[in-house]
Amino acid sequence: MFQTILINGIITAGVYALLASGFSLIFGLARIINLAQTAFYMLAAYFTFTLMTLLGLSVPISTIISVVMTILIGLAVYWLCIDRIREHETTVLLVTVALAMVSQECLFITFGLYQRSVPAFVPGFWEVLGTRVSYQHLTALGIVAIVLFGIWVLLYRTKLGVATRAVAQDREIASLMGINVKMIYLTAFGMAVALAAIAGVVVAPIFSLDPFMWVHPLLMICAIVVLGGLGSIKGSILGALILGFVETLVVFLVPMGSFIKTAVALMIMIIMLLIRPEGLFGVIFEEERL
Repeated sequence: MFQTILINGIITAGVYALLASGFSLIFGLARIINLAQTAFYMLAAYFTFTLMTLLGLSVPISTIISVVMTILIGLAVYWLCIDRIREHETTVLLVTVALAMVSQECLFITFGLYQRSVPAFVPGFWEVLGTRVSYQHLTALGIVAIVLFGIWVLLYRTKLGVATRAVAQDREIASLMGINVKMIYLTAFGMAVALAAIAGVVVAPIFSLDPFMWVHPLLMICAIVVLGGLGSIKGSILGALILGFVETLVVFLVPMGSFIKTAVALMIMIIMLLIRPEGLFGVIFEEERL
């Protein structure tokens, strides 16, 4: 059981890390609370199901098209809905949760309430530490690690990353230095949606798909970003590791654990708010963001 908990905990934490990193990226940069982050994750999973299962396309083509389509939808949502109300944080919060519920209802009308499944991208098993692990889980873990490393390189080793962190620290000064702040916001939102889309593609063959699959991950990433610190990507990754393993332990070791796993995560969030409101890597000064 230890090996099973370890492997499932790593994969769960990796998926949450992708979702929470995108959430923290756009919040730390533009103070946008995007509650539709997990709706994009759900859309990518359903796109993968449609392209692979219903249309019979190959795995590489299906996954690439799913990610690209989700990013395009995300950019359209930002341009049409969020950009013009970006300065009103409460309005953005309400609009994004409304968009998530619209996505839920559209999928419910299209696919029904039945759970759907996607065949494994990489069939077969490999024995690790005496436990049979599917190649699909190992593939998912590898993709998550590569993407998280890629985000770190992008933010800290490229000119785009320098511009992004400059805007996060001081938008007015960055604009005076010639940085196109609106384009940086749009690009960062696109990156956040891309992270959610990749997470959706990764979990499509592992988890069952249904129109409500965005709700639990949203609650989890809210707990994760509070635990790690709002706007901190490294805090989000650490928070995802902690709560990913906590969720796995609760499911495997606690009776009826699958029904109380969200409550446990939210309780940890509440305790963190009481003890350290800024989170593990939270910032007090705005210039410390990202």
